[in-house]
Amino acid sequence: MMQFTETPPPSLHQITPFPNLPMNNNNQINRTCPWPGFPTSKALGSFGDANCMEQLLVHCANAIESNDATLAQQILWVLNNIAPPDGDSNQRLTCGFLRALIARAANVGTCKMFTAMANAHANLAITTHKFSVIELASFVDLTPWHRFGFAAANAAILEVAEGFSVIHIVDLSLTHCMQIPTLIDALASRPEGPPLVKLTVAGATEDVPPMLDLSYEELGSKLVNFARSRNVMLEFRVIPSTSSDGFSALIEELRVQHLVCADSGEALIVNCHMMLHYIPEETLSTIHNTNSSPYPLESSSPSYHRTMFLKSLRSLNPTIVVLVDEDADFTSNNLVCRLRSAFNYLWIPYDTMDTFLPRGSKQRQWYEADICWKIENVIAHEGPQRIERLEPKSRWAQRMRNANFRSVMLSEDTVSEVKHMLDEHAAGWGLKKEEEDLVLTWKGHNVVFATAWVPA
Repeated sequence: MMQFTETPPPSLHQITPFPNLPMNNNNQINRTCPWPGFPTSKALGSFGDANCMEQLLVHCANAIESNDATLAQQILWVLNNIAPPDGDSNQRLTCGFLRALIARAANVGTCKMFTAMANAHANLAITTHKFSVIELASFVDLTPWHRFGFAAANAAILEVAEGFSVIHIVDLSLTHCMQIPTLIDALASRPEGPPLVKLTVAGATEDVPPMLDLSYEELGSKLVNFARSRNVMLEFRVIPSTSSDGFSALIEELRVQHLVCADSGEALIVNCHMMLHYIPEETLSTIHNTNSSPYPLESSSPSYHRTMFLKSLRSLNPTIVVLVDEDADFTSNNLVCRLRSAFNYLWIPYDTMDTFLPRGSKQRQWYEADICWKIENVIAHEGPQRIERLEPKSRWAQRMRNANFRSVMLSEDTVSEVKHMLDEHAAGWGLKKEEEDLVLTWKGHNVVFATAWVPA
């Protein structure tokens, strides 16, 4: 997850209202014509509900895209006054989108007013926190957002690993192997004795939060020592590879290893925890930029890295692939569609936050910075720089089937493990089964899905 440093960034509300903004003596915006779809009111308070905030953001995005700096600045001024960074969950969510729209205006603007926005944005840069291993382990335990995937994946891995004396886990995880210690503990208590565990990770992923304050080699050493303390033999290997090309170096290395170990009776387990959506998908290559665009030109040939990755993975004939990710769609090339999708998904972490983190805590700053980083990447960037390209469960399921995988039902033991974990958290969290899959919910809304796949 994304994090602030211990010192939070300057408050957006310390910024002087944007220049050249026509206002009357009552500090209200003078406008010569009504804004389409806006409620008529003399008070900014009427803009305070979530639906109206979303509409303001949509109108602002349209103004920025049409290079209407005057209208954009008027709306940004309103948003600046109704969405304090220390307000309620809807206000803080809107503040995150306000930051992102200012960043986008700075990227795409061509006039002096947008230059003023760029200067304001310079004071709002999100600074990431680098976690120690202990900090990160404590951090991901705060909420089911990651723990749900850990519990579901580990239960499925334990079941499929029964009877194998060697298991090879390829861990493509956003949380830097944080689920592995719990898995090692469980493997150590197997009735038939623990297996030899080979753990392979991709060690050259992009700077996506959360980030560690130590190298993967140092992390591996800690994991090996932990496993040894549980009488489990662990071999840790880092393969430099990146999601930007579909982890091609990792796949090639696994292919070579698999040719050597194909007859050894080892289980090949691929654990994908919120990492596959960083692999470029088809919409990346459908943008045709003009010479005036501030973004790098895309390749003229289609980019099918996700398809290629899954088909290459299938060729390795893995014992099981566990896929856990956030259940949302951030792939549209239309800014307003992405904004609406992100706004109607990312309210959830803000809404849950008050249940487990006190105002002013460092962990809360880190947690909210995670969401702000995601919002900014989705809204302010395009092309290869826009790496937050979530796809919903249904689309991932179709991709897996197209790659010749079939889904397997997560067992009742897995469901029990997840329910036991959820009992430790706020009452709003829930669990539902959709066909063979499990879905984490908050107040009935889908949050994260967990699926398991085997070669068809």
